[in-house]
Amino acid sequence: MGITTPARLKNRLSLAERHVQNDAAEIAARPGNRGPAMHPLVRGADLAGTFVFAFQGALAAIAGHLDLFGEMVLAFATALGGGVIRDVLMGDLPPSALRGWSYPCTAFLAGALVFALEPYLQVPRGLLLTLDAGGLALFAVAGTEKALDARIHPLSAILLGTITAVGGGTLRDVLLNQVPAILRVDVYATAALLGALVLVTARRLGISRVPAAGLGGLACFVLRMLAVWQHWQLPTSLAAA
Repeated sequence: MGITTPARLKNRLSLAERHVQNDAAEIAARPGNRGPAMHPLVRGADLAGTFVFAFQGALAAIAGHLDLFGEMVLAFATALGGGVIRDVLMGDLPPSALRGWSYPCTAFLAGALVFALEPYLQVPRGLLLTLDAGGLALFAVAGTEKALDARIHPLSAILLGTITAVGGGTLRDVLLNQVPAILRVDVYATAALLGALVLVTARRLGISRVPAAGLGGLACFVLRMLAVWQHWQLPTSLAAA
């Protein structure tokens, strides 16, 4: 048996380090461990929707008589729940909302503003519904665009956009021990579904990214506001009537 010299030992250690680095690079390069680069349009819509939905979630927490911690939890869950579900379903892990500080801080900032201004904050119901419709449209667009960027089938992209838009609100209602809004007789998830469908259709027709996103967001927003204004409801069974 030969004696291992310091030079041989050093060479073996260097070789082992290179193997480890190569293995780590291969793992990082797998599709399930690294998502596609997020387009600025998607990121902007995501952050805007995050603030709007966190603001709304914090207001819901105040209406539910929760404390400061409960308000922050509800703001975070409402704003980021749909995006986290979307990323998990896409295999884009860890979810984009948890990779950096921008998304959580945006949600917590909105929650803190609501808490600080609550004694002076009298938000009209119409403004709250408008903000909600805007957040719904932004998230529907952002979720659908991200799915399309990942080359997911258009039908699945529409569903993922809808999940992004309604997932956080569903989680909010569950935490408040309420029947989720999308399960009630209301044109809510349907508006997000329409917005995602319009976006995908526009992209398939050759319309560029920004105009297609604008058309999808506008379709979602207009349908939601018309449904609120005209009191539109989805049909129910005769037994439930």
